[in-house]
Amino acid sequence: MSDLGGLAVIFDLDGTLVDSEPNYYEATRQLLAGHGVTDYAWAEHELLVGISTLETVALLRDRHGLRPPVAELLAEANRRYLELARTRTRAYPEMRKFVELLAAEGVPSAVASGSSPEAIEAILAGTGLGAYLRTAVSADEVPRGKPAPDVFLEAARRLGAAPADCVVLEDAAPGVAAAHAAGMRCIAVPYVAHAAERADRFGTADLLLRGGQAEFTARVAYDWLASL
Repeated sequence: MSDLGGLAVIFDLDGTLVDSEPNYYEATRQLLAGHGVTDYAWAEHELLVGISTLETVALLRDRHGLRPPVAELLAEANRRYLELARTRTRAYPEMRKFVELLAAEGVPSAVASGSSPEAIEAILAGTGLGAYLRTAVSADEVPRGKPAPDVFLEAARRLGAAPADCVVLEDAAPGVAAAHAAGMRCIAVPYVAHAAERADRFGTADLLLRGGQAEFTARVAYDWLASL
């Protein structure tokens, strides 16, 4: 029997479970370069961490004056990303341990991500995390992406868990805001470390690990959950 007393855990994927942002950056850089934009920098990408691929593409289309429709750009971005994701995605070791610990304890767990269903499936399969995380929700499947709560609420529904019994793990401010809006508790593990210094961005997190993945351990997270 789990010590977590009926809690369910919902993981963001990119930047939380796996270090996929370098792949997203490279896919986006390739996409923009193919349309004549050759100065896309990591600093610009950092500002987009945490929002869905669809919203990212729409924003970049407007910002850089791209002509193709959003649907066409989205399909190209997803294709480029999938080529990278299948072979170049690394799961964070302590996150993997945490997922395995929750599975061993029988704690219901899910993934809720702004990525496409195809990208989520490719990453979970490629990293082996899919053996433990069989419930996954993409922002493409709900009306609104983060910071709206839709994707987390749908994950809770599929797990059969009340929002108040769910704890979200997130790396980005829009996801922390989405968890708060869903009425869920949240462990924030910032992907962009300096963003944690802005209290307005992570202020609604119930547990903020300012050092990001360098500070996160499976045992610390489990013990915190057990204390709730």
